[in-house]
Amino acid sequence: MNLEDLKKIREKREKDMLLREGKARTKVLVSMGTSGIAAGARQTMKTFLEEIEKRGLKDVIVTQSGERGLSSKEPIVTVMEEGKRSVVYGGVTPDIARKIVAEHLVNGNPVSEYVIETQK
Repeated sequence: MNLEDLKKIREKREKDMLLREGKARTKVLVSMGTSGIAAGARQTMKTFLEEIEKRGLKDVIVTQSGERGLSSKEPIVTVMEEGKRSVVYGGVTPDIARKIVAEHLVNGNPVSEYVIETQK
């Protein structure tokens, strides 16, 4: 491993951290409690991070939250946008995550077939 390889690793890590911790208009929370992880939440979160990076969405943060108490609906994902009601999705597989990025995060249209609730 040379200096250039280390530099690339550092740059990628900084981008990943920005997606997880920066200031943004939209926040995506992936429930990572025990039942969420068992239902595939890690892969769901990874898919959100990859899709957001691939599309160059700079104003979206992806982070994790604890158990929601709805284990039959895991993985659960909450999309919080400034000035709008939060949208809670259930049963979010990587394919559904891609759909949420394309339709909700990019075009502003929640994917109603997977919504389990909305919150103020």
